[in-house]
Amino acid sequence: MHESIEKIISNCGAELYDIESVTENGHKIFRIYITCKNGVTLEKCEEISKIISPIFDLNPPVQGQYFFEISSPGIERILKLPRHFKSSVGERIKIKLNSGEKLQGIIKTANDETVEMEDGRAICYSDINKAKTFFEW
Repeated sequence: MHESIEKIISNCGAELYDIESVTENGHKIFRIYITCKNGVTLEKCEEISKIISPIFDLNPPVQGQYFFEISSPGIERILKLPRHFKSSVGERIKIKLNSGEKLQGIIKTANDETVEMEDGRAICYSDINKAKTFFEW
């Protein structure tokens, strides 16, 4: 299912960022995050939703009742995959390592195995428990 969702989103001129299934306020939510070169618009989310929603009517992505959302990952977004780190070069991030240590800084570079911070620290993705971008207001 993941590949077909990704193909639909790509055909609409966007890119799949992430998929999550969460429970918020007692409601199941199946959420798809997308990105676009010129930013995610409400119209783009609506376009993709109108294509995917009938597919989910026939083949639900989760069991039971759920809400379906398409959204931008936002300015402060979770980083899970190497491509997330690569697309966030130059941005501020917070990282929690598997050891419990918390770091923050600016991404200098990222490749398929590590992210390098502006202060020279290279961190293997396998050592990262959680990471997200953050914006200083």
